[in-house]
Amino acid sequence: MPDVHAFAAHATDADLDDLRARLAAARLPEAETIDRAASGPRRWDQGVPLADLAEVVDYWRTGYDWRAFEARLDRIGQFRTVVDELGIHFLHRRSARPDATPLLLTHGWPGSVAEFVDVIDELADPEDADAPAFHVVAPSLPGFGYSDKPATTGWGTEKIAAAWVELMRRLGYDRFAAHGGDWGGVITTILGGRFPESVIGIHTTTAQAPPGLPTDGLTAPERKWAQETRDFWRDRAAYAKQQATRPQTIGYSLVDSPVGLLAWILDKFAEWTDTSNSPFETISLDRVLDDVTLYWLTRTGASAARIYYESHDSLDPALRVHVPSAISVYPRDIEKCPRPWAQERFRRIVRWGSPETGGHFPSLEVPGFFVEDLREGLAAVLAASH
Repeated sequence: MPDVHAFAAHATDADLDDLRARLAAARLPEAETIDRAASGPRRWDQGVPLADLAEVVDYWRTGYDWRAFEARLDRIGQFRTVVDELGIHFLHRRSARPDATPLLLTHGWPGSVAEFVDVIDELADPEDADAPAFHVVAPSLPGFGYSDKPATTGWGTEKIAAAWVELMRRLGYDRFAAHGGDWGGVITTILGGRFPESVIGIHTTTAQAPPGLPTDGLTAPERKWAQETRDFWRDRAAYAKQQATRPQTIGYSLVDSPVGLLAWILDKFAEWTDTSNSPFETISLDRVLDDVTLYWLTRTGASAARIYYESHDSLDPALRVHVPSAISVYPRDIEKCPRPWAQERFRRIVRWGSPETGGHFPSLEVPGFFVEDLREGLAAVLAASH
């Protein structure tokens, strides 16, 4: 059997001292040239406001505890294995319940396995004995976190999906359910479409329809969703174009400057969450810094950006998903697919959720609701698969 071995995350004191020294020596630009009101989303019109960034940088340098996050990962259970000659890191928490279902969770960008640390325990061993339980596996995407950085091209979403099937098989899970959002949602869609013999069913917060579908027949709210998604890709996706075309160029800043990395990621946490003034209205400052510090210490700013180069706009238009699918569309997410469009790709939608609150990072923004929504969706998937 291919080797699967336990892994412990432990940054050196020298690396942490270097991070604090770089933060202390940071050169910040002048403030943004727009109205700097005390609160409101317009403060972010030119990007991360100077006052907000300076406050986070100060806390990152003087108050943030990386060791607590390392210990959290170790308590969940960390492992590594090699798939297709690439080392893959993953969290693995087996449930104590004999009726538990294997569940694969896939993160996206600018996320990481930090997205799931607050929900894994409850998914594996729920307090409610009547709630479904799961053996949870959460891998780090190639080039992210403690997974290896690909040295050649080719590690796009299709190859990652195939690697995830092999990873699950290696853990003894020949059949499993899958969830994902962002790139994880694309990979989950491919898992359901390409590997129905392995995938019981899927839950995704990123449902992408085949291209070119008409708006005829959509309700007014659905047309609004479609327009908002088009507006996002037209006006607010410069980061994706940069990473899809020149990931190496932006990568130098992301690997060399912790403040540059923080600003690049914090901008997305602010813009893509269901908040009015700051992402920290719903996500703890520590959890955001867990994510950013993981990128920093593993020097993965450039390698993670390359998933856009490998996979941007590459989802097969002809791909159809016939396994049972549960889809949740959060109101402040960046892509909101109308159900009539989603049905063109996902042929067996067994549950459709439209939560009242939440954005692109629901496991961090509304973790309690996220767990319930995921459970209900996967319960419908499991019922439909029998």
